[in-house]
Amino acid sequence: MEPDRPRFRPGPPLLCLLGVVVVYLLAVCTPFGQRAENGLVKGYADQARIFELVQSAGPPPLKAAMPTLVAGLVAIAAVALLRRCWWQGCAALAVVVVTVVGTEALHLVLPRPDLVRAPQGLTDGSFPSGHVAVVAGLACGAVLVAAPRVRPYVAMAGMLWLAFTAAAVQALYWHRPSDAMGATLLACACYRVAAQLLPSAATSGGTRPPRPLPALAGVLALVGALAGGAREDAVARPLVFTGAALVCVALYGITTGSSSGPRRSVPGRSGASPQG
Repeated sequence: MEPDRPRFRPGPPLLCLLGVVVVYLLAVCTPFGQRAENGLVKGYADQARIFELVQSAGPPPLKAAMPTLVAGLVAIAAVALLRRCWWQGCAALAVVVVTVVGTEALHLVLPRPDLVRAPQGLTDGSFPSGHVAVVAGLACGAVLVAAPRVRPYVAMAGMLWLAFTAAAVQALYWHRPSDAMGATLLACACYRVAAQLLPSAATSGGTRPPRPLPALAGVLALVGALAGGAREDAVARPLVFTGAALVCVALYGITTGSSSGPRRSVPGRSGASPQG
């Protein structure tokens, strides 16, 4: 019996990368996009409701991005060693590293032209968001290395973490909505490449998630986005931050869900079986 051979389809990863380009061009390289996002930055960062929390303990990676990244990589490697899923572990680590390194590289090569004579504090390049890249990369990597039975719950935790972080970096005025979306799209592109290169049994689900789980994941993501994006001086702008964060969650959920759902293996045609 021959194991399932991965068939690489460039369409899905390229679509995510195209999304990165489109978001950058529309939000950063047009006067309309710059005015729209600059108009969201009113008031001060300390008026974000999570400001004091970030200054004290700080939920990761808002307080300590690099330690969070290192701890996440160690955790993924440890799970891969315990499960003895070497290829998934390598793929998961690669997804995280390429997402974060790619984000830092884009910071250096993507200019932010000042098309609307913005204040100096709004002219620094911030596309894509490094904080969101850390969370999105680790969340995607965790799904790749998780056992099929717990994979839906890992994805749900990733949605909550991503929703909170994507909204928080906007409320703190560290990043704009396009920065969060760009980082998420980059992580999704890396995930799609890794998932397609792995054997089908490595990314297939061993069991269907409970029916209430998707709804619960959506509710938790909404709560996380509202909590992260809340501010003391406004109501409308935090709703924009929440909406952008939920777009990031939707991109992550669609990407990981479309390649980690249950698949049927045909006896006699494949020697691979879902790993537990």
